[in-house]
Amino acid sequence: MRGTPLTASRRLSVLVLFALAPPALAQPSVPPAEPYKAAAAELEKLITHEVDDKKLPALSVALVDDQKVVWAAGFGFQDRDRKIPATAETVYRVGSVSKLFTDVAVMQLVEEGKIALDAPVAAYIPDFKPSYKEGERPITLRMLMSHRSGLIREPPVGNYFDPSEPGLAKTVASLNGIGLIYPPESRIKYSNAAIGVVGYALEKSQQEQFEKYVQRRVLDVLGMKSSSFLPKSSLKPRLADAVMWTYHGREFPAPAFELGEAPAGCMYSTVLDLAKFQSCLFAGGKLGDKPFIKPETLAEMFRPQFAAKGTTAGFGLGFMVGEFEGKPRVSHGGAIYGFATTFVALPGEKLGAIVVASRDVSNAVTGRIADDALRLMLAARAGAPLPKIEASEPFTPEEARGLAGRYRAGDRWGDLFETGGKAFFVSDRGGAIVQLRKFGGGLIADDVQAWGTKYGRADGKITIGQLVFEKEKPALDPPPAPPAAFAGLIGEYGYDHLPLSIYEREGKLHALIELTEIDPLTQESDDVYAFPADRGMYHGEKLIFTRDKTGRATKVTAASVVFERRKIDGENGETFKIKPVKPLDEIRKAALAAKPPVETGEFRAPDLVDLATLDGVKFDIRYATENNFLSTPFYTSAKAFMQKPAAEALARVHTKLKAQGYGLLVFDAYRPWQVTKMFWDATPEKFHGFVADPSKGSRHNRGCAVDLTLYDLKTGKPVEMVSGYDEFSDRAFPDYTGGTSRQRWHRDRLRAAMHAEGFSVYEEEWWHFDYKDWKKYPILNKTFEELK
Repeated sequence: MRGTPLTASRRLSVLVLFALAPPALAQPSVPPAEPYKAAAAELEKLITHEVDDKKLPALSVALVDDQKVVWAAGFGFQDRDRKIPATAETVYRVGSVSKLFTDVAVMQLVEEGKIALDAPVAAYIPDFKPSYKEGERPITLRMLMSHRSGLIREPPVGNYFDPSEPGLAKTVASLNGIGLIYPPESRIKYSNAAIGVVGYALEKSQQEQFEKYVQRRVLDVLGMKSSSFLPKSSLKPRLADAVMWTYHGREFPAPAFELGEAPAGCMYSTVLDLAKFQSCLFAGGKLGDKPFIKPETLAEMFRPQFAAKGTTAGFGLGFMVGEFEGKPRVSHGGAIYGFATTFVALPGEKLGAIVVASRDVSNAVTGRIADDALRLMLAARAGAPLPKIEASEPFTPEEARGLAGRYRAGDRWGDLFETGGKAFFVSDRGGAIVQLRKFGGGLIADDVQAWGTKYGRADGKITIGQLVFEKEKPALDPPPAPPAAFAGLIGEYGYDHLPLSIYEREGKLHALIELTEIDPLTQESDDVYAFPADRGMYHGEKLIFTRDKTGRATKVTAASVVFERRKIDGENGETFKIKPVKPLDEIRKAALAAKPPVETGEFRAPDLVDLATLDGVKFDIRYATENNFLSTPFYTSAKAFMQKPAAEALARVHTKLKAQGYGLLVFDAYRPWQVTKMFWDATPEKFHGFVADPSKGSRHNRGCAVDLTLYDLKTGKPVEMVSGYDEFSDRAFPDYTGGTSRQRWHRDRLRAAMHAEGFSVYEEEWWHFDYKDWKKYPILNKTFEELK
């Protein structure tokens, strides 16, 4: 659903499972057949690499030659907890590939004369009443199926974000009174809402529930026994575990609710079932000797609709139509909460590939594998040498940091930055944040949602197409504060599983929608902004903010979907607070009686230094006060200690920052182990990523971690950061994209200064830094008084 039709596009528990579970080798369901054995072997190498490199929980693939599956296998784990490997019979949610089956069901009815493709859809749904402008043609099924209806992408109810499962009728009814984005026929506007209407027209005309009808007339007839638009109990045991992710590094299990617009993206299937559909296409719509759909109907579905004569690319009826190395190609991609699918076929060659993975929007991976599969199959069948699969090379952390900076070409610019030792790029035009790797003498985009875009690199310049971007000198001063009009709008809106983030970048309001798409917004009035007109999932649509009496937005209607402002404790500048899961007196008593974990190995003798000896460093030791996330003091004195080498490095950081007009403000440093245990035992499990596990100890316990921020030497006040200290939210992550340019600049300045002296930032807290030698020191449980 989120995925485009084009083939190109609990945090801790997930990471622990990836770290501990052994790699799952290919699980063949159909062994490779000649002449494709060598091709399958090459493809298996690529898939094995991609599953590991891109952290794909599961991936399944099937290759089809006419009426035969010539290879099908699974990689990774269908269920990593229970160590159940993925196979070609693993069930996935296939997202927008569902649309093909909705459209096929309708075209069968067209063949039978029961539905007219070019009749107004109101003939089948009399109460379907979007708002037309004067002179606009009524919407037809042909327009809907080829994404030429002009309808909004998502309906107000039952949309991709909506977990309420309202059903198809209420979903379609919510479109009434909604204006069209473009006049019907005039241009392509990919719309999940449109295919929801198609499915409802089928349901109304046949007087049978959509899901049951498609099961009976399409899926069962095709022999797709492991496919359904309903989450059948028989399929759930084989459903792959799926993972969501964010740019700032949080991962979480994918939600599993059913969408109101089910015809557009709610099908469950396997690669082997989808292969049966491909074979039917290659047989001209026959199933053995029996007709399923007429060849001429398929030809119409494979023809670009509302296109100029001779056009070979665009939308057919359901299918995306184009060429692959000079050969006609039909395809569709799918992306729905943690799943990515590529379905691609070469009808003239009767060759096809289906690739499905269980990591959110990993369509670049599934698409790349499918394309390489077709190349290999074409060569193998022709008896030609197998083409070499392109491979990128990762940057070292040092290389990535050396590349980092702002690059400009006239009025165009982009930011290349390092995080986690990798290089990433984001354009001024938004889109996606993509990882860059070495490729020959240049660069290539290579991550879960981008593959293949190549960048030239020479003499400190980067070439993208015809544009030559030169690296600018780093800014010495922070960006200006954002326009006052933005103040009440910036923040997070919507749902826990898919929040909408509104933030400022370079004086312009931006939206991060569906976790991965960045859109610069154009202001049309005080409270109305527009998505880009020429790109992105929501092109041509608006965002309308609703404010309270103070000017603070309480909600935003973005692309006709209502997103209520999310309540984030600490967002108003107050200290983030939680309610302990047990009484603190009980927790404290247990911690004082407990013992730290026993460690083996050789450690340096502790040499803790009082950071008060560092000239100019300021202190706000929160855990010596009630001003902390648990609202109680844990220290009897406001002290901060670190191991001597770490303290010396911190002094160097402060000295360098002083020359730039900043100083360090320390919140916490060495922490007795018993306090770490109190934090863990008091904190709800959902927040355990923000507190250390006492069974392993904290780097604070070793005297090698420090929590701190910057203060302005001129004012003596702390600088503004994206979140407050000890805020248990996404805003705390050091790579969180939200907030303002000024806040992020301060955060990144602190990070760079600390990194230069051997500190690394903790992946979930911008304020927490670990010194490089932390492993060389033991876990300590001495109180501050015992250190004197």
